[in-house]
Amino acid sequence: MSVHGVLLDLDGVFYVGDEPVPGGAETVAWLVERGIPHRFVTNTTSRPRRDIVAKLGRMGIEVGLGEVLTPVVAAAAWLEAEGCRHPALFVPEATAAEFAELGVGTADPSESADAVVVGDLGSGWDFATMNRAFRLLAADPGIPLVALGLTRYWRAEDGLRLDVGAFVRGLEYASGREAVVLGKPDTAFYRAAVDSLAETPDEAVMVGDDLRSDVEGAQRAGLTGVLVRTGKFDPADLEGAIEPDAVLDSVAELPEWWRNRSLDDGIDESSA
Repeated sequence: MSVHGVLLDLDGVFYVGDEPVPGGAETVAWLVERGIPHRFVTNTTSRPRRDIVAKLGRMGIEVGLGEVLTPVVAAAAWLEAEGCRHPALFVPEATAAEFAELGVGTADPSESADAVVVGDLGSGWDFATMNRAFRLLAADPGIPLVALGLTRYWRAEDGLRLDVGAFVRGLEYASGREAVVLGKPDTAFYRAAVDSLAETPDEAVMVGDDLRSDVEGAQRAGLTGVLVRTGKFDPADLEGAIEPDAVLDSVAELPEWWRNRSLDDGIDESSA
C-alpha cells in the first residue's frame, strides 16, 4: 500500500525538551524538496502555535502556522459549532490567549460555564484547580467536558511528566461523564488532519513516539502508524498488543524508509 502524505508528531520526534533530534531538519527539507504533503500534528497545549513555529525555526525547520495542527484549533471550531460561548479554560495563559485569538472567550471564575476545557497545565495543576473543574461539571450535568488530547505522559529534559490524559480521566471518573476528545488519539482529529493533506487515510502515514496516541490512534483512523525510538519510546512498547507498521531509530530514517516503501510499490524514486 503506497503512502503519499505524512503527519508528524513534534515532541519526542523533532525535539526532546529544547534539544533537537539529529536529522529532523534534513527530513523536513527532503519532504519539501520531494513535494510530499505533510503536516505537524501535536497534542501540545502548553504553548500556542506561534511559539511552536518559532521553536522549529530555531532548529532550522521553517513551517507556516497553518501547517501545525493542534487540539486548540479543533476545540475552537467545536465550541463555536456547539454554541459554547463561555467555556472554563483549564490551560496555560498563552494557550488561553490563542483561544481568544480564535474567537473563544472564557468564563469568569465566579460565573457558571457552558463547557469545561482541559489542556496541559503542567505544574499549574493542584487540588483547588482540579476541584474547581469538577465542581463546574457537577453543578451542571449538561455541560461538556472537552479534552485537548488524551496523552498520558511526555518526556522532558528532567524525565517523564504527566500530560493531560491523567487529569481528564480523573475528571471523567469523578463527574461520571465521558470527555469529548479533540486531539490525538481521536479518530476525527486524525481524519481532519488527513483531509488537510487532500489525501485519504490509507494514503497517509503518521510518525510519532507515542505507541497509543500516535501509532494505535492513527491505525484506528486507517493510517499507517510509524514509531520512532526517540522521545518517550520504551523497548517494552514492542512487546505489547499494539504493532507499529514500522519502527525507525529516528525521524532521520524516514526518507530511506519512504524510498524502500516506494520501491516495494513499484514507484520510481531514483531521483530522491
